[in-house]
Amino acid sequence: MLHSELELRRDKIRALMAARSIDAALICCNVNLLYTCGTVVCGYFYLPLHGPATLFVKRPNNLTGEHIHPIRKPEQLPDLLRDCGLPLPARLMLEGDELSYGEYTRLAACFPDAEVLPCGTSLVRQARAVKTETEIELFRRSGMALTKAYEQIPTVYRPGMTDRQLSVEVERLVRLAGGLGIFRVFGRSMEVFMGSLLAGDNAAAPSPYDFALGGAGLDASLPVSASGSLIRPGQSIMVDMGGNFYGYMGDMSRVYSVGRLPEKAYAAHQTCLEIQDTIVAKARPGAVCGDLYDLAVDIARRNGFADYFMGVGQKAKFVGHGIGLEINESPVLAPRVAQTLEPGMVFALEPKIVLPGIGPLGVENSWAVTATGLEKLTLCGEDIVEL
Repeated sequence: MLHSELELRRDKIRALMAARSIDAALICCNVNLLYTCGTVVCGYFYLPLHGPATLFVKRPNNLTGEHIHPIRKPEQLPDLLRDCGLPLPARLMLEGDELSYGEYTRLAACFPDAEVLPCGTSLVRQARAVKTETEIELFRRSGMALTKAYEQIPTVYRPGMTDRQLSVEVERLVRLAGGLGIFRVFGRSMEVFMGSLLAGDNAAAPSPYDFALGGAGLDASLPVSASGSLIRPGQSIMVDMGGNFYGYMGDMSRVYSVGRLPEKAYAAHQTCLEIQDTIVAKARPGAVCGDLYDLAVDIARRNGFADYFMGVGQKAKFVGHGIGLEINESPVLAPRVAQTLEPGMVFALEPKIVLPGIGPLGVENSWAVTATGLEKLTLCGEDIVEL
C-alpha cells in the first residue's frame, strides 16, 4: 500500500490522540494493524503523537525497513523504543475493547510510569469511520466483483437443492470472483461464514447474533444462516454475502425465488425499494441517523408491513450499518442515534421484510457518503430473480 495512504490514516488517528492529550498508541489487533500498516503481522505497532511510527514484528520474519524491528516479547518494548530515540509515553492508549484481560495487563505493565488508557479501539474505529478515497475505490471494486458472482447464481441452482447446497455454490462463486472468504466482525459475540443464505421460513428463525436476519443454522454451535432445509416452490431466497475482496467488507443482499411468489411478496419487496429510495434521497452530510431509521419504519407501517419489517417476532433494531474492514462499523441507522452522516462514511442500507410462509424480501446495498448525497457502490439488479 502506498506510504502516503498509510500516513493519511495515521494522521487521522494522531489528530484524535492530540485532542485527548495522548502521547502514543500501541496497536496489535489484526484489523487495526491492517488499517495502519497495510498488512497483518504478529507484533506491535507503536504510533507516537510526535515522531516516526515503528513496527515491532514477531512474525513474519521477512519484513524489513527503516522503522521495522524484530521483537520476541512485549517486555522488550521500552528498551527498543529508547534504542529508536523515542521517548516513553506519559499517556499511552491500548485496544481495551479487543485485547484479552491478560494481554492488556501484560502490555500495560511494560510501561509502569505511564497512564494507560483503554480507548485505543474506539479511537481507531472513530478514525476508520470516515474512509479515504483509496478505501472507497476498494469498495467500488468489491461491488463489481460481488455483482459478478451474484449474476451467476441462477446458473448454479438445481431443483431439489437444500439451502445449504445452494449456499455452498454461492460461496464458491464469490471465492472464484476473488473473495477472500473471511468475514470480519467487531466483537466476539457475532460469527458467520462468509455471509448468509436464507430460504422460506428459516428467515424468521431467531438468532443470538445481531444481524438483520438470523436463520437457525446447521448446528447449535453456529446458529445462523442456512438450516439444511429443502428449497420449495413459492419460497423466496435471500443471498447476503459479505463482499470481502480487498479486506473491505462490502455488503449486498438480493432476493431469488423458486417459481412465482404470491403478490404480497412483490408488494413487500417494492416497499423495501421505496424505503431505500426515500432514505437515499434524504441521506446527505448532516442527516441524523435516527431520523433516517424512523423514515424506514414509517414507510413499512404505512404500507401495512410493520409487523414483518426487519424480522418477525425477533426484529433487528436497525436498517443500516457502517462497513469497512469489519462488517459492523460506524455509522448505524437505528432508533435515537444522534450521529450525523459525514462525507467519506460508507454504510450498508438493508430494508428487509419477512413474510411467514414465503420468506425474506428486500434489498441491501453499500453506499458512500459524498459532499452532496450518496454514491451507490453495489450496482446489481434489484428485482426478484426467478430461478
